[in-house]
Amino acid sequence: MGGPDPSIDLSDNQLLRYSRHILLPEIGIDGQQRLLVAHALVVGAGGLGSPVSLYLAASGLGRITLCDHDKVDLTNLQRQIVHTTETIGQTKVSSAQAALARINPEVRVEALPERVEGSRLDQLVAAADVVIDATDNFATRHAINRACVRFRKPLVSGAAVRFDGQVAVFDLRRADSPCYHCLFPEEGDLEEMRCAVMGVFAPLVGIIGSMQAAEALKVVMGVGEPLQGRLFLLDALTMQSRTVKLAKDLACKVCGNRAA
Repeated sequence: MGGPDPSIDLSDNQLLRYSRHILLPEIGIDGQQRLLVAHALVVGAGGLGSPVSLYLAASGLGRITLCDHDKVDLTNLQRQIVHTTETIGQTKVSSAQAALARINPEVRVEALPERVEGSRLDQLVAAADVVIDATDNFATRHAINRACVRFRKPLVSGAAVRFDGQVAVFDLRRADSPCYHCLFPEEGDLEEMRCAVMGVFAPLVGIIGSMQAAEALKVVMGVGEPLQGRLFLLDALTMQSRTVKLAKDLACKVCGNRAA
């Protein structure tokens, strides 16, 4: 379940920068080394992608590929904390790239101002160690899921609208793992709920995005128990949460017929 094998030694500066991670016996130097050589693909640089990218960079994840075709708008600033008033009009990925460089210049951030799909999405997913879905529409989520299933890459999925948020990890390196399609079939009758129409509580995306970052870091380092096969649900209005166990759909059109 862990990420890539560590292959570099930490400098004195890195030992100091990441000392609070290294002090944790579950992480230590080995875990931090795994982060430094890992590559995360983050699709979406908005409400969820902001805390995801900020915490991945601060934690020392070595390479982050950030994809988003949109530009920073005034309405984004209520919740998309990686952007500022000064970056309105810039592409979200360039705005985020500059912010992450200020936090941790050692992290390599590749900014792709494009809507990734098709073979391009396949290429990016295949090159990553972990994929974080920080998008806000079902079509893109399903496309990311199909690519992650195809290349057996762990997917950290999150969603937030109004006061409701959810997080799950789908890791097809495990034969018994469900995929996103098992939970939300593409042909299902699901209402598309987007924050541009429905509204969203600002701190909610911070909570859910931070949880996605935590799950991605755990997957890469191979520590703890990720939300694999579980869906975490949060009602921020009452601050109540519950976790639902997920089962693999053996008839799933995306992952059901894959060999173990």
